[in-house]
Amino acid sequence: MGALHRGHLSLVDRARRECDTVVMSIFVNPLQFGPTEDFQRYPRPLEEDARLASEAGVDILFTPSSDEMYQDGRATIVSAGARGEVWEGAVRPGHFDGVLTVVAKLFNIVQPDVAIFGRKDLQQASLVKTMVRDLDFDLTIVVAPTIRESDGLALSSRNAYLSESERADALVLIRALRAVAAAFDAGERDGRRLEEIGRQRFADVSGVRLDYFAVVNRITLEPALRAERGSAAIVAARLGATRLIDNLILGENDQD
Repeated sequence: MGALHRGHLSLVDRARRECDTVVMSIFVNPLQFGPTEDFQRYPRPLEEDARLASEAGVDILFTPSSDEMYQDGRATIVSAGARGEVWEGAVRPGHFDGVLTVVAKLFNIVQPDVAIFGRKDLQQASLVKTMVRDLDFDLTIVVAPTIRESDGLALSSRNAYLSESERADALVLIRALRAVAAAFDAGERDGRRLEEIGRQRFADVSGVRLDYFAVVNRITLEPALRAERGSAAIVAARLGATRLIDNLILGENDQD
């Protein structure tokens, strides 16, 4: 959706390794924003984004308008189903229907052989892979590692909203995830116990409101009562008016 950072540009690097031609779409999709969310204030530095995309090696930059993407009388959406109603979908009803609808349209417009998504939006990536399978899109989905600041904070366009104190408090997300990963590496497999270890990290950070912290199957997003290598610890939290998400895959290197 634009406001490009190193995380986005890492997807371009991956695409260049996978493909001969790289297409990037930049489109702030109104369908995936709720009525009280930040659609109007979402950053749109298109000129700067175009420069960064070009320098990164993007061959074609596709920047449609809302009128081009959604014609009058539009009646069709792609439903994310039950998997789109939990976690992010429970907090943001209808969000993933909007995501899958625009992704399906972009796939049909661009006709890619490979599409690269970031792991930070783990539920989104899982739902897109499911849609590609279920609707027989002829393409391969690659999920690339999350890119982080040196202190561990996952890169996000919404990080720009954070005040200095909120930016410091935001580190509780990765600290909680790493505490869970360390407990898993030490032998803990009880999913509820691992979740409690993660939630405890938020107890002393008064400026952060936790939406959820869970250990789940990374494909189905169902709670993992017994965690296994490849299970995911997922978190979403609010700092003031800003909402951040993150995750770690248990038993794996964060950059694999």
